[in-house]
Formats: sequence, structure tokens, C-alpha cells
Amino acid sequence: MRSGFTELLRGLLDRPLASYYLLLSSAGLLLTIGLVMVFSATMVESYEATGDPYAVILQQILWAVVGLICFWVAQRLPSRTYRAISRPLLVVSILLGLVLVVMSIVESRGGSGDGSSGIASDQLWIHLGPVQFQPAEIAKFALLLWAADSLVRLGPRIASWRDLAIPMFPIAGLLMIIIGYADLGTMLIIVAMFIGLLWASGVPLRILGVLLGTALVGSGLLIVFEGYRMERILSFSRPEDYADTWGYQAIQGYYAIADGGWFGVGLGESRQKWEWLPNGHNDFIFALIAEELGVVGCLVILALFGVLVYTGFRIARRSDDPFRALVAAGVTIWLAGQAFINIGGVLGLIPMTGVPLPFISDGGTALVVVLAAIGMLAGFARAEPDAAQALRARNPSRLVRLLWAPLPPAPRSESDSESVPSTRKT
Repeated sequence: MRSGFTELLRGLLDRPLASYYLLLSSAGLLLTIGLVMVFSATMVESYEATGDPYAVILQQILWAVVGLICFWVAQRLPSRTYRAISRPLLVVSILLGLVLVVMSIVESRGGSGDGSSGIASDQLWIHLGPVQFQPAEIAKFALLLWAADSLVRLGPRIASWRDLAIPMFPIAGLLMIIIGYADLGTMLIIVAMFIGLLWASGVPLRILGVLLGTALVGSGLLIVFEGYRMERILSFSRPEDYADTWGYQAIQGYYAIADGGWFGVGLGESRQKWEWLPNGHNDFIFALIAEELGVVGCLVILALFGVLVYTGFRIARRSDDPFRALVAAGVTIWLAGQAFINIGGVLGLIPMTGVPLPFISDGGTALVVVLAAIGMLAGFARAEPDAAQALRARNPSRLVRLLWAPLPPAPRSESDSESVPSTRKT
């Protein structure tokens, strides 16, 4: 019976569009669970603040619709388009990050921060009238595309420290410093994604070791020179000693997890969301999942992320284009790293850094950018050699190609593949 199930699973995974359907199903289920849990987590506070329990979830649904439109556009774009926009998008991300840093410094010194001009900021967001967005989320996407394009252009020269370092390391370092000034958690995700891209492209381990050491030193300095970060580190091992300050959120999260047991107290029945657990709709939404859906619900979330990560690396491994392979690996490392940092912080495995859980947490910019990245990954899954051949053999109608996605490019021939610089398969 076990061998029969194994053969069935292997047969399903061997289908040409298996990567595509695995990606859509896992991401779609995570998005659906996220919308349900955001509604459950925000209904009480939303009703208290506005008299409408649906106010926050309707806004999140609107962002999800915007994200799905971005998904649709992203899966239609060829890889050459992503390579063309990578540099302009990186420049925009650096400028937005600098604007956020400057405005934050001005406001911290008593400058105007009331948004009377229509533009305001706080530590992580820029506000343009009624719309707010996080430059750090856009920076992830921008650095991913630019770094992958730069590595492919370098080809075999990635083994040379000088060719690799200029201008890649100063530009990437500048972006990380700008993001890390206000958001250390997102900076750590970007660092992991960047080093993962270098490893996947075949950069020598000695260079990776130097970069990793530099990143650790830089992260340590950002922690030491920012008081609240140091307090988070100190309260990590013994949150009960800081129960009234930095340990309060962690302790309330532990209460939520403990109350959930194996099967939870029931969807919508959380007690901690009644103003006990701060940021239960965002940073600590996994604690509310544990409370309402129990260990079983948490395992479902972890399994879906596992499928998503497997699929991302599968797309990277099966791609015949180095740029698509690197970007697929980078997106996967990004989502896996962010999920680990969020869930690990909630469970007390690592210090909390305040990053959202992909697909699940409340937040517009993060959701839109993640869905756009998944759309790009979906386009790359359709461009796998076997998938491209199958789709071209079906020859879908012009209406289907217009409403959903155009046909992927024809697979590379063996001679073309041999002329492309090789990348380390993920």
C-alpha cells in the first residue's frame, strides 16, 4: 500500500504542470486562511474602534484583490522584463528608504509629522494621504531582481572577489543599512536572501563566509545602538522578568498557544484577542492560530509553507534559464526565512523582530508584494521545459491566453543550454 501511494505521488509530481498547480494551491490556501484569521483577529478591536467588525477585513480583502491583480500581471511578464526593470526598481527602493529615514529623523527631533502636506511617515511606513506602504517590502523584490540579473551577467567572473564586489556589495550594503536602520527583521530577511542567491549562483564559500561575518557584525551594531532592540534580546530568554514591558507580548502569546491544545478553542473564539495580545492580527497571528485551531491548525500552516518551499526550489532546479533559476531560489529563501523568523519568534525559539507572516498577517504592502512574487514564480513554473512543451501542445485559444497567461517561451535547445553560464542548482 505504501509503495502504491509512493508511485501515485511520484506520478503526480512527474506531470508537466505539477510545479504550477502546487504553487497555486499552497499559496491560495495560505491566502484564504490568512483572510479568515485576520477577520477573527481584528473583529473585536474593529468593532470597538469603528462600530463595524468588518472594517479591517474589508480593507485586507481590498489589498488581496490588488495583490491578485499584481499576481495576474506578474505571471504574464517574460524574464527579460524583470531584468529590464530591476535597476530602476532598485533605485526607487533606495530613494524611498532614504526618504523614510530622513523623515523619521526629522520627526524624532521635533519636526512636523502631522501629515499636513499629505505626506507623513512613521518608523516603517510612508503615508500618502489615506494610503500607506512599506518601502522595505518593495526593497526585497527590487534587490532580488537586481542581484539575480547582476550575477547572471557576471557569469564565471563570480569567482573573482573584485568583479563580484564592485558594484554589487556597496549597493546591496547601502540598501541593507537603510532598511536595517528602522527594520532589523526585514534586513535579516534581505541578508538571507542575498547570501542565498550568491550561494545558488556558485559564489565560492570563502566569499560567503566573509559576507556572513560582516552581516553578523553589522546586525550586532544595529542591536547595541538601538535600545529597544537590546531590550528584546534581554527579554527573550526570561520574558517573565519583563512581564510589564518587553516580555508582555511574548507571555500573552504563550498563553494563547497553551490554551489552544491539540484542536483549539474554536475559530473566532480566541480570548487573547480581547485586547490581551498586542499585534495579534500581525506579528503574533500565529499565536491566535494556535489558540483557535490548535496544534493541528499550526501543522496545516507549516505543511502548506513546506509545500510552497519545496515547489519554489523545484522550479529553480528545473528551470533552463539562469535568471529564472536564481530568482525562484531567492523568492523561496525570502518566504521561508520570513516565515521562520515570524513563527520562531512567536514560539520563543528566536527573539521577536516584528516581521509579518507571509500571506497570513494583516498588512497591505506585504501581501501585495508577496502575491506579485508568487505570480512571477508562477510564470517561471509555466516556463519549465516540460511545462512549456505541454502548454504549447495544448495550444489554448487566444481568449484564454488573453485572460490568463500567454504561452511560455519555447524550451532552450541543448546547444543553447551549454552556452549559458551554469548556476549551482538549489
